[in-house]
Amino acid sequence: MSGETPAGGTYSFLTEETSVDAVLARLENCQDERLAEVMTSVIRHLHAVIKEVEPTQQEWALAIDFLTKTGQKCDDKRQEWILMSDTLGVSMLVDAINHRRPSGATENTVLGPFHVEGAPVHALGGNISKDGKGTPCFVSGRVLDSDGNAIPGAKLDVWQSNADGFYDVQQPGIQPAMNLRGIFRADDEGRYWFRTQKPQFYPVPTDGPVGKLLMAMGRHPFRPAHLHYIVSAEGCETVTTHIFVRDDPYLHSDAVFGVKESLIRDFDMVDDPDRAAEIGLPNPFAEVAFDVVLARV
Repeated sequence: MSGETPAGGTYSFLTEETSVDAVLARLENCQDERLAEVMTSVIRHLHAVIKEVEPTQQEWALAIDFLTKTGQKCDDKRQEWILMSDTLGVSMLVDAINHRRPSGATENTVLGPFHVEGAPVHALGGNISKDGKGTPCFVSGRVLDSDGNAIPGAKLDVWQSNADGFYDVQQPGIQPAMNLRGIFRADDEGRYWFRTQKPQFYPVPTDGPVGKLLMAMGRHPFRPAHLHYIVSAEGCETVTTHIFVRDDPYLHSDAVFGVKESLIRDFDMVDDPDRAAEIGLPNPFAEVAFDVVLARV
């Protein structure tokens, strides 16, 4: 049954059959066109899910409890909602939609929850590893535009987890502050280089509701070994990306779906005492090259 409200709008009593129309009718006075568009889609799909799975009252209560606990797990160092978005592939889908770049430009991937502002600025060649753990690693490359021209002074913000699989913000008081984080500026030829440790695979946090959901779905929580980058320059589109270790066992089952084939690289082991001495690393060490190609805007 439907009719007219005192304010002049229409109404429809909600039944199993009319649920979508009944709720959408309440959007008639929404003045924000984009909000109305988004909420119309959300309502249609949410009601379709409920009608498809037909949850029991107990199951719906468990779902509400899960959402509540997800919010309660968030604080200034932990974002459980981002973790849920990541592990369901939504973060990567939103990222892909918003970063459709020209062919040849470096592809984006997820930012992740562990980036922090204010990382220390290092001279080229600086070492971002403060705990000295893991296999020493030399990273180098160039920042270029899509035509192959160097981008002098490009800013590279890099960060990674340590050899134990944790970011510094996950282990305050255990890892040195700003461990494995740094900001570099490319030279006049767009070149950059720095010292760090070879990335290792690690699990996403599993002590919250998202971790329990992963286990219940029969999924593992591991991310393949990677090094994070945010690369920016005036007149160019900023890229947020990773490089991944080619022989990592979780490369094809990343818990957050972040791997793209173009971002996989060989981290070669080098046994060369003279080269090690030249770059200031113990011998042997790992070495990887990664050129970043920015799209002009």
